[in-house]
Amino acid sequence: MPTDHPQPAPTGATIRSAPAGATTRRVQPAAFLRSTLPLDLSVLPALDSGRYHSVWIPDHMVSFWPEAIWTPEFTDLATTSPSPHRHLDGLAVAAAAAVLTSNVPLATSVVDTVRRHPAMLAQTALTISHLAKGRFILGLGSGETENTVPYGFNFSRPVGRFEEALKVIRLLWDTDGPVDFEGQYFKLNHARMDTEPYEGRFPPIWIGANGPRMLDITGRYADGWWAAGAWTPEDYAAKLKVIRDSADRAGRDPMAIVPANIQVCMVAHDDAELAEILEAPLVKAFLLQVGADELARRGFEHPLGADWGGYQDINPAVLPRARILDMLAKARPEMLTSIIPTGTPAAIARRLKGFVDAGMRVPKIMDYSGMAGLKFAARSAAKVRETEDALLALVGEEP
Repeated sequence: MPTDHPQPAPTGATIRSAPAGATTRRVQPAAFLRSTLPLDLSVLPALDSGRYHSVWIPDHMVSFWPEAIWTPEFTDLATTSPSPHRHLDGLAVAAAAAVLTSNVPLATSVVDTVRRHPAMLAQTALTISHLAKGRFILGLGSGETENTVPYGFNFSRPVGRFEEALKVIRLLWDTDGPVDFEGQYFKLNHARMDTEPYEGRFPPIWIGANGPRMLDITGRYADGWWAAGAWTPEDYAAKLKVIRDSADRAGRDPMAIVPANIQVCMVAHDDAELAEILEAPLVKAFLLQVGADELARRGFEHPLGADWGGYQDINPAVLPRARILDMLAKARPEMLTSIIPTGTPAAIARRLKGFVDAGMRVPKIMDYSGMAGLKFAARSAAKVRETEDALLALVGEEP
């Protein structure tokens, strides 16, 4: 666990106005644009229609689903794609989406600061912002094992590296003329970034954060926040308070930080359909993303053991087929339902309203039942839209 202490926000760090196309609705859903092959950019006109707050684009080398069970033996999804890891560069996909849309903001969700130097992130974000005419959001995180360690990147002290990368990005954006910087991870010597921001507005920075240090950094630097692992409204509210308290101490407007969340759900129209979904191997594999401590709070022993840390521990090198199969044999449906909202669109909307009451304003409703197989995947988009409409009706918003 990194131990370096967070430093104050640099002089010149400011709250920037929302990107062009953003709305002032109390609650507005976001959409995902998948960055895996086959890439489908034909969905962009529907996403650009005004329904969505923003479109979020993931940036991965590999997926959270183990290839050991991505075979026709376990899922018919494997008959349409030979691998779950056919990822494209999220920033490149965002650039393509920028020139194919006119209204909706676009966000990387998220790019880590391990695989990409902050100077390159600063330049690329400015580039996409110009292509998008101010609609680009630079979504950042500290990284995960699976996207870094197998490729030889140094994943030690990721939080300290993350904060220093933010300092470098802001320094390059906010400084006129050459920049010198001597840090623990990055060094600049007479470095320049003279490209001006689009219409005088730098891209907003949103951060995916969960732990206390990352939440504190979010409050001091970010314009938006994705909760990484807030499984209950109470936990979401507590983490949002840490962020807002941090922003207040830094002299920033706490209420200007947009609270968002990726809300994993399993939408089913009846109990029989839900039971079938919960037995699917790739659905059970969601437990890879949940820490043992989180399951223990709900009275369950994690199928991968008491020391399993969740998505941060996922690494193909330590998850051979035998270990995955053992995990699936031990996984019980109630483990999943204790973590993930399940049921009809109306039932899930009622659960998600608790997060709205806790402060969430931009939800991405992700129907994980699509991982149960092709017949569920085919209906997933419609089920998500129905759930979005039900949630908006509960909070008094028009779809």
